[in-house]
Amino acid sequence: MERIVLFTGGIETQEFFSKRIGEFFQKEGYEVFFFDFLRERESFLSLMWFCEKGNTVLITFNFQGIAGEECFQTENDGNFWDDREVFCINLVVDHPFYYHDYLLKIPKRYHQISIDRFHKKYLERFYPNVKSSSFLVLAGTELGVRENEVEERRKGIIFTGNYTIPQTFDKYFTCNGEEYGEFYRGMVEELIARPERTMEEVMEEYICEEIGQLGDDILRVCMKNMIFIDLYVRFYFRGEVVKALVDSGLQVHILGKGWELLKCEHPENLLREGQVDSAACLRGISKAKISLNVMPWFKDGAHDRIFNSMLNKAMCLSDDSIYLREEMKEGEMIFYSLKEIERVPEIVRRYLKDENARREVVDKGYQKAKREHTWECRGREILRIIKEEGKRV
Repeated sequence: MERIVLFTGGIETQEFFSKRIGEFFQKEGYEVFFFDFLRERESFLSLMWFCEKGNTVLITFNFQGIAGEECFQTENDGNFWDDREVFCINLVVDHPFYYHDYLLKIPKRYHQISIDRFHKKYLERFYPNVKSSSFLVLAGTELGVRENEVEERRKGIIFTGNYTIPQTFDKYFTCNGEEYGEFYRGMVEELIARPERTMEEVMEEYICEEIGQLGDDILRVCMKNMIFIDLYVRFYFRGEVVKALVDSGLQVHILGKGWELLKCEHPENLLREGQVDSAACLRGISKAKISLNVMPWFKDGAHDRIFNSMLNKAMCLSDDSIYLREEMKEGEMIFYSLKEIERVPEIVRRYLKDENARREVVDKGYQKAKREHTWECRGREILRIIKEEGKRV
Protein backbone atom coordinates (compact mmCIF):
# COMPACT_ATOMS: atom_id res chain seq x y z
CA MET A 1 0.00 0.00 0.00
CA GLU A 2 1.52 3.26 -1.17
CA ARG A 3 -1.04 5.96 -0.38
CA ILE A 4 -1.65 7.53 3.04
CA VAL A 5 -4.65 9.60 4.15
CA LEU A 6 -4.44 11.83 7.23
CA PHE A 7 -6.75 14.49 8.70
CA THR A 8 -6.41 18.19 9.43
CA GLY A 9 -8.96 20.81 10.47
CA GLY A 10 -10.17 19.00 13.58
CA ILE A 11 -8.68 18.86 17.08
CA GLU A 12 -5.44 20.85 17.02
CA THR A 13 -3.26 18.32 18.83
CA GLN A 14 -4.40 15.50 16.56
CA GLU A 15 -3.67 17.63 13.51
CA PHE A 16 -0.20 18.30 14.90
CA PHE A 17 0.44 14.55 15.32
CA SER A 18 -0.94 13.82 11.85
CA LYS A 19 1.41 16.33 10.23
CA ARG A 20 4.40 14.76 11.95
CA ILE A 21 3.39 11.31 10.72
CA GLY A 22 2.74 12.72 7.26
CA GLU A 23 6.25 14.18 7.13
CA PHE A 24 7.72 10.75 7.86
CA PHE A 25 5.74 8.98 5.14
CA GLN A 26 6.51 11.70 2.60
CA LYS A 27 10.23 11.24 3.31
CA GLU A 28 9.76 7.49 2.81
CA GLY A 29 8.35 8.16 -0.66
CA TYR A 30 4.66 7.57 0.04
CA GLU A 31 1.92 9.70 -1.48
CA VAL A 32 0.21 11.55 1.39
CA PHE A 33 -3.18 13.26 1.26
CA PHE A 34 -4.40 15.55 4.04
CA PHE A 35 -8.20 15.65 4.24
CA ASP A 36 -9.14 19.07 5.63
CA PHE A 37 -12.38 19.07 7.65
CA LEU A 38 -12.52 22.85 7.28
CA ARG A 39 -12.84 22.32 3.51
CA GLU A 40 -14.88 19.15 3.67
CA ARG A 41 -16.58 19.22 0.25
CA GLU A 42 -13.42 20.07 -1.72
CA SER A 43 -11.38 17.57 0.30
CA PHE A 44 -13.83 14.75 -0.32
CA LEU A 45 -13.80 15.31 -4.07
CA SER A 46 -9.99 15.14 -4.02
CA LEU A 47 -10.08 12.10 -1.73
CA MET A 48 -12.20 10.18 -4.23
CA TRP A 49 -9.48 10.62 -6.83
CA PHE A 50 -6.64 9.92 -4.40
CA CYS A 51 -7.90 6.65 -2.88
CA GLU A 52 -6.89 3.57 -4.84
CA LYS A 53 -8.89 0.50 -3.96
CA GLY A 54 -6.82 -1.80 -1.76
CA ASN A 55 -3.76 0.47 -2.02
CA THR A 56 -4.61 3.15 0.55
CA VAL A 57 -4.13 3.50 4.32
CA LEU A 58 -6.02 5.88 6.61
CA ILE A 59 -4.15 6.93 9.74
CA THR A 60 -6.36 8.72 12.24
CA PHE A 61 -6.70 9.56 15.94
CA ASN A 62 -9.64 8.89 18.26
CA PHE A 63 -11.97 7.71 15.48
CA GLN A 64 -11.88 10.95 13.51
CA GLY A 65 -13.29 10.16 10.07
CA ILE A 66 -14.60 6.73 11.12
CA ALA A 67 -17.13 7.97 13.70
CA GLY A 68 -20.08 8.07 11.34
CA GLU A 69 -19.37 11.47 9.79
CA GLU A 70 -21.97 12.14 7.12
CA CYS A 71 -19.50 12.85 4.33
CA PHE A 72 -18.07 9.32 4.59
CA GLN A 73 -21.41 7.48 4.74
CA THR A 74 -22.70 5.55 1.72
CA GLU A 75 -25.92 3.76 0.85
CA ASN A 76 -27.25 0.87 2.96
CA ASP A 77 -25.40 2.04 6.08
CA GLY A 78 -22.03 1.57 4.41
CA ASN A 79 -18.98 3.83 4.43
CA PHE A 80 -16.40 5.18 2.01
CA TRP A 81 -13.47 3.35 3.64
CA ASP A 82 -15.03 -0.08 3.26
CA ASP A 83 -16.13 0.63 -0.30
CA ARG A 84 -12.53 1.53 -1.23
CA GLU A 85 -11.00 -1.30 0.85
CA VAL A 86 -8.95 1.21 2.85
CA PHE A 87 -6.85 -0.15 5.73
CA CYS A 88 -7.77 2.07 8.71
CA ILE A 89 -5.23 2.56 11.51
CA ASN A 90 -6.70 4.34 14.53
CA LEU A 91 -4.46 5.67 17.30
CA VAL A 92 -6.69 5.96 20.36
CA VAL A 93 -5.08 8.32 22.85
CA ASP A 94 -7.75 7.96 25.55
CA HIS A 95 -9.24 5.00 27.40
CA PRO A 96 -11.42 2.81 25.12
CA PHE A 97 -14.48 3.34 27.32
CA TYR A 98 -14.73 6.86 25.86
CA TYR A 99 -15.46 5.31 22.45
CA HIS A 100 -17.89 2.50 23.22
CA ASP A 101 -20.37 3.32 20.45
CA TYR A 102 -17.69 3.79 17.79
CA LEU A 103 -16.00 0.50 18.69
CA LEU A 104 -19.17 -1.37 17.79
CA LYS A 105 -19.08 0.00 14.22
CA ILE A 106 -15.47 -0.14 13.07
CA PRO A 107 -14.43 -0.40 9.40
CA LYS A 108 -13.86 -3.87 7.94
CA ARG A 109 -10.10 -3.42 7.57
CA TYR A 110 -9.21 -1.95 10.94
CA HIS A 111 -6.26 -1.83 13.33
CA GLN A 112 -6.35 -0.02 16.68
CA ILE A 113 -3.26 1.32 18.42
CA SER A 114 -3.45 1.83 22.19
CA ILE A 115 -1.02 4.09 24.06
CA ASP A 116 -1.39 2.11 27.30
CA ARG A 117 -1.08 -1.66 27.62
CA PHE A 118 -4.02 -1.77 30.04
CA HIS A 119 -6.10 -0.03 27.36
CA LYS A 120 -5.11 -2.77 24.91
CA LYS A 121 -6.12 -5.49 27.38
CA TYR A 122 -9.45 -3.75 27.98
CA LEU A 123 -10.04 -3.53 24.23
CA GLU A 124 -9.25 -7.21 23.69
CA ARG A 125 -11.52 -8.31 26.51
CA PHE A 126 -14.55 -6.08 25.99
CA TYR A 127 -14.45 -5.59 22.20
CA PRO A 128 -13.51 -8.94 20.66
CA ASN A 129 -14.84 -7.63 17.32
CA VAL A 130 -11.55 -5.66 17.08
CA LYS A 131 -9.38 -8.42 15.66
CA SER A 132 -6.20 -6.42 15.10
CA SER A 133 -4.56 -4.16 17.67
CA SER A 134 -1.20 -3.13 19.07
CA PHE A 135 0.47 -0.98 21.73
CA LEU A 136 2.49 2.10 20.83
CA VAL A 137 2.95 5.28 22.85
CA LEU A 138 2.89 8.74 21.30
CA ALA A 139 6.14 10.51 20.42
CA GLY A 140 7.79 13.84 21.06
CA THR A 141 8.74 16.69 18.74
CA GLU A 142 12.06 18.55 18.85
CA LEU A 143 12.22 22.25 18.03
CA GLY A 144 15.98 22.35 17.68
CA VAL A 145 17.28 23.85 20.93
CA ARG A 146 20.85 25.15 21.00
CA GLU A 147 23.26 22.98 22.95
CA ASN A 148 23.98 25.64 25.57
CA GLU A 149 20.39 26.72 26.07
CA VAL A 150 19.93 24.45 29.09
CA GLU A 151 21.95 27.02 31.05
CA GLU A 152 20.12 30.03 29.57
CA ARG A 153 16.57 29.00 30.42
CA ARG A 154 14.56 31.62 32.27
CA LYS A 155 11.47 29.62 33.21
CA GLY A 156 11.91 27.33 36.19
CA ILE A 157 8.92 24.97 36.05
CA ILE A 158 6.35 24.61 33.29
CA PHE A 159 3.17 22.61 32.90
CA THR A 160 1.30 22.33 29.59
CA GLY A 161 -2.33 21.26 29.90
CA ASN A 162 -5.82 22.43 30.79
CA TYR A 163 -7.59 22.32 34.14
CA THR A 164 -11.19 21.68 35.15
CA ILE A 165 -12.44 21.89 38.73
CA PRO A 166 -13.16 18.28 39.78
CA GLN A 167 -16.43 19.41 41.38
CA THR A 168 -17.65 20.20 37.85
CA PHE A 169 -18.42 16.49 37.58
CA ASP A 170 -20.38 16.28 40.85
CA LYS A 171 -23.67 16.65 38.99
CA TYR A 172 -23.11 13.25 37.40
CA PHE A 173 -22.60 11.62 40.78
CA THR A 174 -26.11 12.34 42.04
CA CYS A 175 -28.13 12.55 38.82
CA ASN A 176 -29.77 9.21 39.75
CA GLY A 177 -30.03 9.87 43.47
CA GLU A 178 -27.78 10.15 46.51
CA GLU A 179 -27.34 6.37 46.79
CA TYR A 180 -25.59 6.39 43.44
CA GLY A 181 -23.57 9.39 44.61
CA GLU A 182 -22.14 7.41 47.52
CA PHE A 183 -21.35 4.53 45.18
CA TYR A 184 -19.43 6.77 42.74
CA ARG A 185 -17.66 8.69 45.51
CA GLY A 186 -16.44 5.39 46.92
CA MET A 187 -14.64 4.69 43.65
CA VAL A 188 -13.11 8.16 43.60
CA GLU A 189 -11.87 7.78 47.17
CA GLU A 190 -10.36 4.38 46.35
CA LEU A 191 -8.52 5.74 43.31
CA ILE A 192 -7.19 8.73 45.23
CA ALA A 193 -6.01 6.49 48.08
CA ARG A 194 -4.51 3.89 45.71
CA PRO A 195 -3.53 5.71 42.51
CA GLU A 196 -1.58 2.72 41.22
CA ARG A 197 -4.87 0.96 40.40
CA THR A 198 -6.45 1.18 36.96
CA MET A 199 -9.78 2.83 36.38
CA GLU A 200 -11.41 -0.32 35.00
CA GLU A 201 -10.12 -2.47 37.86
CA VAL A 202 -11.79 -0.29 40.47
CA MET A 203 -14.96 0.19 38.44
CA GLU A 204 -15.44 -3.53 37.90
CA GLU A 205 -14.75 -4.30 41.55
CA TYR A 206 -17.33 -1.81 42.81
CA ILE A 207 -19.95 -2.74 40.21
CA CYS A 208 -19.70 -6.46 40.97
CA GLU A 209 -19.75 -5.88 44.73
CA GLU A 210 -22.90 -3.80 44.35
CA ILE A 211 -24.78 -5.81 41.73
CA GLY A 212 -23.05 -9.18 41.46
CA GLN A 213 -21.13 -10.79 38.63
CA LEU A 214 -22.05 -9.40 35.22
CA GLY A 215 -21.24 -10.36 31.67
CA ASP A 216 -18.67 -8.30 29.79
CA ASP A 217 -21.34 -6.84 27.47
CA ILE A 218 -23.13 -5.33 30.47
CA LEU A 219 -19.95 -4.35 32.29
CA ARG A 220 -18.60 -2.37 29.35
CA VAL A 221 -21.83 -0.37 29.15
CA CYS A 222 -21.67 0.34 32.89
CA MET A 223 -18.10 1.55 32.62
CA LYS A 224 -18.66 3.75 29.57
CA ASN A 225 -21.38 5.49 31.58
CA MET A 226 -18.91 6.33 34.36
CA ILE A 227 -16.20 8.20 32.46
CA PHE A 228 -16.82 11.23 34.69
CA ILE A 229 -14.95 9.32 37.42
CA ASP A 230 -11.86 9.21 35.20
CA LEU A 231 -12.15 12.95 34.53
CA TYR A 232 -12.72 13.78 38.20
CA VAL A 233 -9.64 11.89 39.38
CA ARG A 234 -7.49 13.09 36.50
CA PHE A 235 -8.11 16.77 37.24
CA TYR A 236 -7.98 16.22 41.00
CA PHE A 237 -4.38 15.04 40.84
CA ARG A 238 -3.40 17.59 38.19
CA GLY A 239 -4.59 20.35 40.49
CA GLU A 240 -3.07 18.87 43.64
CA VAL A 241 0.42 18.56 42.15
CA VAL A 242 0.44 22.12 40.80
CA LYS A 243 -1.06 23.43 44.05
CA ALA A 244 1.66 21.72 46.09
CA LEU A 245 4.30 23.60 44.10
CA VAL A 246 2.77 27.06 44.09
CA ASP A 247 1.74 26.94 47.76
CA SER A 248 5.31 25.99 48.69
CA GLY A 249 6.53 29.26 47.16
CA LEU A 250 7.58 27.94 43.76
CA GLN A 251 6.37 29.64 40.60
CA VAL A 252 4.85 27.46 37.88
CA HIS A 253 4.37 28.63 34.29
CA ILE A 254 1.09 27.25 32.97
CA LEU A 255 0.15 26.88 29.31
CA GLY A 256 -3.51 25.88 29.25
CA LYS A 257 -6.99 27.09 30.12
CA GLY A 258 -9.00 26.88 33.31
CA TRP A 259 -6.22 27.43 35.84
CA GLU A 260 -7.69 30.65 37.19
CA LEU A 261 -10.20 28.33 38.91
CA LEU A 262 -7.59 26.39 40.90
CA LYS A 263 -8.13 27.01 44.60
CA CYS A 264 -4.75 27.56 46.21
CA GLU A 265 -3.19 29.74 48.92
CA HIS A 266 -0.72 31.48 46.61
CA PRO A 267 -2.30 32.06 43.19
CA GLU A 268 0.34 34.73 42.53
CA ASN A 269 2.79 31.85 41.93
CA LEU A 270 0.60 30.46 39.17
CA LEU A 271 1.97 32.21 36.06
CA ARG A 272 -0.88 31.65 33.62
CA GLU A 273 -0.10 32.19 29.95
CA GLY A 274 -3.45 30.93 28.59
CA GLN A 275 -4.37 28.26 26.11
CA VAL A 276 -1.93 27.87 23.21
CA ASP A 277 -1.34 25.43 20.36
CA SER A 278 1.09 22.50 20.28
CA ALA A 279 3.96 24.49 18.75
CA ALA A 280 3.68 27.16 21.46
CA CYS A 281 3.73 24.44 24.12
CA LEU A 282 6.99 23.15 22.67
CA ARG A 283 8.46 26.66 22.66
CA GLY A 284 7.44 27.06 26.29
CA ILE A 285 9.06 23.77 27.26
CA SER A 286 12.24 24.75 25.40
CA LYS A 287 12.54 27.79 27.70
CA ALA A 288 12.00 25.87 30.95
CA LYS A 289 14.36 24.03 33.26
CA ILE A 290 11.79 21.50 34.51
CA SER A 291 8.75 20.26 32.63
CA LEU A 292 6.07 18.81 34.89
CA ASN A 293 3.85 15.95 33.79
CA VAL A 294 0.81 14.50 35.55
CA MET A 295 -0.38 11.36 33.79
CA PRO A 296 -4.01 11.21 32.61
CA TRP A 297 -4.31 7.83 34.38
CA PHE A 298 -2.06 5.91 31.99
CA LYS A 299 -0.86 3.18 34.36
CA ASP A 300 1.05 1.21 31.71
CA GLY A 301 1.76 3.78 29.04
CA ALA A 302 3.09 7.31 28.51
CA HIS A 303 2.02 10.82 27.53
CA ASP A 304 3.67 12.82 24.75
CA ARG A 305 4.50 15.58 27.30
CA ILE A 306 7.27 13.30 28.55
CA PHE A 307 9.02 12.96 25.20
CA ASN A 308 8.37 16.59 24.25
CA SER A 309 10.14 17.58 27.46
CA MET A 310 13.13 15.34 26.81
CA LEU A 311 13.54 16.36 23.17
CA ASN A 312 13.40 20.05 24.06
CA LYS A 313 15.90 19.65 26.88
CA ALA A 314 13.77 20.35 29.90
CA MET A 315 14.12 17.89 32.76
CA CYS A 316 10.98 15.76 32.80
CA LEU A 317 9.35 15.29 36.22
CA SER A 318 6.41 12.90 36.19
CA ASP A 319 4.42 10.33 38.11
CA ASP A 320 5.26 6.86 36.88
CA SER A 321 3.70 3.92 35.07
CA ILE A 322 4.70 0.30 34.58
CA TYR A 323 5.82 1.11 31.03
CA LEU A 324 7.91 4.11 32.07
CA ARG A 325 9.64 2.20 34.86
CA GLU A 326 10.57 -0.49 32.32
CA GLU A 327 11.48 1.90 29.52
CA MET A 328 13.49 4.58 31.32
CA LYS A 329 16.86 3.92 32.86
CA GLU A 330 17.77 5.70 36.08
CA GLY A 331 18.41 9.38 35.55
CA GLU A 332 16.73 9.75 32.13
CA MET A 333 13.74 11.36 33.83
CA ILE A 334 12.70 11.96 37.44
CA PHE A 335 9.67 10.34 39.03
CA TYR A 336 7.46 11.40 41.90
CA SER A 337 4.64 9.50 43.60
CA LEU A 338 0.98 10.50 43.61
CA LYS A 339 0.95 9.08 47.13
CA GLU A 340 3.59 11.61 48.21
CA ILE A 341 2.65 14.81 46.42
CA GLU A 342 3.96 16.82 49.37
CA ARG A 343 7.50 15.77 48.32
CA VAL A 344 7.25 17.24 44.82
CA PRO A 345 8.42 20.76 45.87
CA GLU A 346 11.45 19.22 47.55
CA ILE A 347 12.36 17.34 44.36
CA VAL A 348 11.92 20.47 42.24
CA ARG A 349 14.04 22.61 44.54
CA ARG A 350 16.84 20.06 44.51
CA TYR A 351 17.11 20.08 40.71
CA LEU A 352 16.63 23.82 40.34
CA LYS A 353 19.52 24.31 42.75
CA ASP A 354 21.82 21.60 41.39
CA GLU A 355 22.39 22.54 37.78
CA ASN A 356 24.88 19.73 37.16
CA ALA A 357 22.46 17.08 38.36
CA ARG A 358 19.69 18.57 36.28
CA ARG A 359 21.86 18.79 33.19
CA GLU A 360 22.85 15.15 33.57
CA VAL A 361 19.18 14.12 33.57
CA VAL A 362 18.45 16.41 30.61
CA ASP A 363 21.33 14.98 28.56
CA LYS A 364 20.40 11.37 29.27
CA GLY A 365 16.74 12.04 28.59
CA TYR A 366 17.47 13.82 25.33
CA GLN A 367 19.65 10.99 24.02
CA LYS A 368 17.03 8.41 25.00
CA ALA A 369 14.16 10.27 23.34
CA LYS A 370 16.24 11.09 20.24
CA ARG A 371 16.99 7.38 19.76
CA GLU A 372 13.62 5.87 20.55
CA HIS A 373 10.77 8.36 20.96
CA THR A 374 10.52 10.62 17.91
CA TRP A 375 7.73 10.61 15.34
CA GLU A 376 10.16 9.01 12.90
CA CYS A 377 10.47 6.08 15.34
CA ARG A 378 6.68 5.83 15.59
CA GLY A 379 6.33 6.17 11.82
CA ARG A 380 8.55 3.14 11.33
CA GLU A 381 6.39 1.13 13.71
CA ILE A 382 3.24 2.20 11.88
CA LEU A 383 4.91 1.27 8.60
CA ARG A 384 5.61 -2.19 10.03
CA ILE A 385 1.92 -2.50 10.98
CA ILE A 386 0.90 -1.52 7.45
CA LYS A 387 3.17 -4.14 5.90
CA GLU A 388 2.32 -6.95 8.33
CA GLU A 389 -1.28 -6.34 9.38
CA GLY A 390 -2.53 -4.64 6.23
CA LYS A 391 -2.36 -7.94 4.36
CA ARG A 392 -4.25 -9.89 7.04
CA VAL A 393 -7.22 -7.69 7.96
